[in-house]
Amino acid sequence: MNLGYKKYKPFQPISFPERTWPEKTITKAPVWCSVDLRDGNQALVNPMNLEQKLEFFQMLCDIGFKEIEVGFPSASETEYEILRALIDQDRIPEDVTIQVLVQAREHLIRKTFEAIEGAKNVIVHFYNSTSTLQRKVVFNTDMQGVIDIAVEGARLIRKLTEEITASSDINIRYEYSPESFSGTEMENAVLICDRVLEELGATPENPVIINLPNTVEMSTPNTYADQIEYCCRNMKHRDAAIISLHPHNDRGTATAATELGVMAGADRVEGTLFGNGERTGNSDIMNLAMNLYSQGVDPELDFSHMNHIREVYERCTQLKVHPRHPYAGQLVFTAFSGSHQDAINKGVNFMQREKSPYWEVPYLPIDPADLGRQYEPIIRINSQSGKGGAAFIMHQNFGYILPKAMHPEFGKMVKKACDQAGREISPQEVFDIFQKEYLDVKAPYELLSYKIFEEDGGQGQVIVDFEGSIRHGDDTRAVSGKGNGPIDAFFNALHNIGLDHYDFVSYSEHAVSTGADSKAVSYIQLKHEGGTLFGVGVDSNISIASVKGILCAINRNLSAT
Repeated sequence: MNLGYKKYKPFQPISFPERTWPEKTITKAPVWCSVDLRDGNQALVNPMNLEQKLEFFQMLCDIGFKEIEVGFPSASETEYEILRALIDQDRIPEDVTIQVLVQAREHLIRKTFEAIEGAKNVIVHFYNSTSTLQRKVVFNTDMQGVIDIAVEGARLIRKLTEEITASSDINIRYEYSPESFSGTEMENAVLICDRVLEELGATPENPVIINLPNTVEMSTPNTYADQIEYCCRNMKHRDAAIISLHPHNDRGTATAATELGVMAGADRVEGTLFGNGERTGNSDIMNLAMNLYSQGVDPELDFSHMNHIREVYERCTQLKVHPRHPYAGQLVFTAFSGSHQDAINKGVNFMQREKSPYWEVPYLPIDPADLGRQYEPIIRINSQSGKGGAAFIMHQNFGYILPKAMHPEFGKMVKKACDQAGREISPQEVFDIFQKEYLDVKAPYELLSYKIFEEDGGQGQVIVDFEGSIRHGDDTRAVSGKGNGPIDAFFNALHNIGLDHYDFVSYSEHAVSTGADSKAVSYIQLKHEGGTLFGVGVDSNISIASVKGILCAINRNLSAT
């Protein structure tokens, strides 16, 4: 047995029985801050170049982000370059605040203030690490030493702000992160945040952003929520702070941790599109925003052009969005399972029939059209698909509304084709099967000519006459019959030439558009020797469509024997 797991210490949650967040719900969007251009960019194998960063920044603005962290300008020339390009080329909208990151170190802070000259709205985000492990392993200092670093950084930032604002109209706000917050003793986290707030002169009228990062995700999401609520309830200057979250995804639960953190009192969320970030990534803002959207809450971000957003993201980052990524993946609105396809088909029909004001389709939590994906196939066909899936394809893609009783027969044909191909088959291939099995069936009996007319049967009754000619092999025969309707008359005409072993069961019909022409399609179900079979007829005349459907069913039966 592998006993390697014994070298890991379990995370010790805080004792916080007075928590209230489990009873809360999220009823409004937090303030969103994208860190794609900084945290996301530094996680790329090939960081974005200037042109890619500028394109990505514009996309973030188009989505609706009002706070965007653009880089770490004191860390490298490329980070400095993007910031200056945004400022000097006047690319920052009036209502967008750029954010710059810097360690709480004097020379880096001074260089950062040089880099932001000429900007209009800036958040200076400074940080230092505070966790027990970092203090022991990296800094070899106690908590007071860590507090001193943060306070000295805050003091310098406030001084430089006063100097730069004396000669310009720049609007500077502050953000402080006790990096590795979730690994810090909560009483120490509260202490350092309060000291920074005091040094920066935070007030309820001019609050400071206190960012509480899950720098390395070490516990279940509920523990992170406890930590957030503990700080919110124990900070002396909570009314002068905007509580922000910056979760990472080491345990794969960043989305849950963020949502629970907002329930626990956070006002703001930092994250990236599609979760790109260090190690296993950051919290996925798109995912979070669309989760709110699916609950009837305005996320205040616009993802209605998801395909475009995904395309820009993939081109700029050289990363691929997983096909099963929530909301954005190519396959997330696609059903292969037969039972799923059947439920989706019924849900779509239910909404059309009931004209429901709410989205009520099983297996589809939101309408794909809301993400600009209405032209993508919801149902795709492979060997796992059921009868409802093939019927859905025929309806949605080609306008044929197959009667429910016909679904098993056609579904079996489609499934057989998938098994033989050993792969998914396209909607066109589904239609080709339908065409071959129903629409192109012209033998052994073929209708050559026809005439349908009515005559007075007396006592207010109308009798329908069918007259025509049918070819069987090399033989052409005239046929005629009378009945109470076109179908009955044609059946009687067939009986007159010996085709009297078929009983009519049901039919349905509707209009279907093929190119510029609108035609009628008729589905005929017949009974023969204890079994049932279907035929399909298409014609500009609904009566003739039914006649063709009957002959199609008979031909299909004779061809199978």
